[in-house]
Amino acid sequence: MATDVERWKDEIYGNEIREHLFRFAEEGWDAIPEDEHDEWFERFKWWGLYHQRKGQESYFMLRIGTPNGVLEPGQLRTVAEVADEYARGPVDNPEFGAAYCDWTTRQSIQLHWIKLEDVPDIFEKLEADGLSAQQACGDSWRNIVGCPVAGKDTHEHLDAWPVAEELHETFKGSDDHSNLPRKWKVSVTGCDQGCGQGDINDLAFEPARKDGELGFNVRIGGGLARKEPRFARDVDIWVPEERVVDIADAATRLFHDHGDRDNRFNARIKFLVDEWGAEKVRRVLDEEYADWDLETAGEDLREQYTYNAGGDEHGDHVGVHEQPDGNYYVGLNVLVGRQGVDDVFELADLADEYGSGEVRLTQRQNVIVTDVPEDDLDDFLAEDLLEHYSPDPHPFMRGSIACTGTEFCSLSIVETKNRQVRYARWLKEHVDVPDGVTDFHIHLSGCTASCAQPQIADVSLRGMKTRKDGEPVEALDVGLGGGLGEHPQFADWVELRVAADEVPGYIQNLLAAFEAERDGGETFREFVARHDEDALGDLADPAETDYEDPYMHNTKLTWYPYADEDDLDASPAPTDGDGNTISADD
Repeated sequence: MATDVERWKDEIYGNEIREHLFRFAEEGWDAIPEDEHDEWFERFKWWGLYHQRKGQESYFMLRIGTPNGVLEPGQLRTVAEVADEYARGPVDNPEFGAAYCDWTTRQSIQLHWIKLEDVPDIFEKLEADGLSAQQACGDSWRNIVGCPVAGKDTHEHLDAWPVAEELHETFKGSDDHSNLPRKWKVSVTGCDQGCGQGDINDLAFEPARKDGELGFNVRIGGGLARKEPRFARDVDIWVPEERVVDIADAATRLFHDHGDRDNRFNARIKFLVDEWGAEKVRRVLDEEYADWDLETAGEDLREQYTYNAGGDEHGDHVGVHEQPDGNYYVGLNVLVGRQGVDDVFELADLADEYGSGEVRLTQRQNVIVTDVPEDDLDDFLAEDLLEHYSPDPHPFMRGSIACTGTEFCSLSIVETKNRQVRYARWLKEHVDVPDGVTDFHIHLSGCTASCAQPQIADVSLRGMKTRKDGEPVEALDVGLGGGLGEHPQFADWVELRVAADEVPGYIQNLLAAFEAERDGGETFREFVARHDEDALGDLADPAETDYEDPYMHNTKLTWYPYADEDDLDASPAPTDGDGNTISADD
């Protein structure tokens, strides 16, 4: 029997949702029948809108897709203007203020506190500048990810940006691919770093050589969510650039027809590949979906992959790097991917002043300013903004990633963004970085949905709850040794339900053990790999320190983790289009 979501999608889905969304925006929040909230909120995702958590009724998160992380000249300023005008809520975040932009692990943009009534004006402003929230969420093609400096990097075998752009133009808004069993995440990588992270995507195109021609090998069925991580499987297919759209179409139609629509937990294509095996996936593609003879895989270039491999890597693109044309791109570290709106405006100004105006987003939640002439480089690097968003950050700052957390997300179990900021600052002040370590990745995800990609970090943190001194507190599972690169591996979960205020002490003890017991110059990932699970569990213990965690006792009992009031009844939501509380009598 089809799920409720499938039934709702059969009634209304895809592009047609827009007219209903605009109707509700005109009539106001109360126009959505209360008994139809779930179905409309599910449909709204197709246009990039997620309803926020309990206590924040009538407010939405808006996700804006930026294919391959590319923001063309002027678009960053447009995003900042939308955030400044429409993404201010009833309370400020104590770390980031009233309005801010979140750069995501899928090279997208998220804004919060969006009111339904403002959506038509927001869409008009975004679309006038070539931006869109279409299919940023929902059971469809999501934002296409890849090397954020495609076409501007000396480390690439081929420029994958035109390929990503063609995929985006072909499948975004396509009625034939608008209703899939679940989300469909696609990666295109043309470089030797592997920074497209194809291993954790549903469909991945990775550089390969066949009979002297560069093209792409195809992998299918990767993903991290719900404690069921999978690396994408090699399906023994190579395609030239001109066939990428064709094989993407074939793979998407296969998923449309054979993905599980009866059980949303099993609806991702990774489970279909589990069931069928890579050989059957290839055979069905060849016999039923491709109208040409599929070629076998070419010479794999993955042996050069260094992205998130545990060593001194180039692949996160932070720092100053020369482009093939002699200009430079500068990657700036944005701690946990959140940037206050005033800083976003200033970044847009600097991109215009020193570069071409183009800005790119990375899967590490960072930003890149491209096309800076060598003669202007020193002046750019001396700008005050770069003191806060450094191209040469401390390893604990450089490697900190966090998802949205309980601030807005109904799935999250713990607070994330502000906590990871506090973790990074405390570690920087109190913990010595082992010799030779320039990259150390700590990813904090608020739940098992894995939006912060914790399974591929040096230290993986996943939201849980526990009791401490008889009181419920926020806690984290701790994993070690994940990463991608030539030989990807998922983290081993070695500590469960560690109270949130004891995690920094655990990391401090862990790194002390690493420094004392490492074999020569081995990386942290290599160090973890040579220990079995029991030995990893014995490496370090959680510990209380002078680190203080103001959020750990919240345990999702408030309408907003940073509000003074400590109960859901204090929420001003739901509100009308002007942000005024809608009374019960209304």
